[in-house]
Amino acid sequence: MFDHIATARPMSRHLSHGSRLILAAAACSTLAACGSFDGLTSRMAGSITPYRVEVVQGNFVSREQVEGLRPGMTRQQVREVLGTPLMTSVFHADRWDYVFTLKRQGVEPQARKLTVFFKGNAMEHFEGDMMPSEAEFVATLDKKARPGKIPVLEASEATLGSFQSAPAMTAPAPDLPPAANYPPLESPAR
Repeated sequence: MFDHIATARPMSRHLSHGSRLILAAAACSTLAACGSFDGLTSRMAGSITPYRVEVVQGNFVSREQVEGLRPGMTRQQVREVLGTPLMTSVFHADRWDYVFTLKRQGVEPQARKLTVFFKGNAMEHFEGDMMPSEAEFVATLDKKARPGKIPVLEASEATLGSFQSAPAMTAPAPDLPPAANYPPLESPAR
C-alpha cells in the first residue's frame, strides 16, 4: 500500500560535535540577550509612552455662535447657527443638547455643554457652560505652539515707501507657441 514511510532519525546522529557546540553557544547568547533586553526595556519604560488617539466627540460650539442666538428664533435658524444637536429626546421635544468633549494624552479632558429650550417652534432661552471663542479653542489644540511675540501684520509708511522706491523689474514676455487650430468639442447640430 505505502511505497515509502519516513521514519524520524535522532538528531544527534546527523550533527557533529562542532555543530552541537555552535548550537549550545547560540542558546547561551540568546538567553544572555534576553536578560539585557529586559534591563533595556525597564530603563526605556519611563521615556517611551504608547500613542493615544485624540478623541473628539460632539459639536464644538463657539462663543461667537452663542452670541448669535436670539429668543424667538425658529428651530431651523438655531440649527443654522449651532448645527445639528448631538442629543434630542422624544420625551423632551422642546430641548436640544449640544455636548462637546475632547480627550488628549497629557491634557485635562475638555467637556462643554449647551442646552437650548424651545416653546413650540421658537427658541425661548439657552443655558450652559461658558464657551471659548474659536481662536481660544484653536490655541488649545496646538500642542506645539509656544507663546511668543506675534508679528505685526501691518506695513508702516516707511516700509511701504521702501517698496515704492525700488526699481521695477520687468520680465521679457515669454515666446508663446503659435495658436493651434483644434476641432470643436461638440459635434455640429444635425
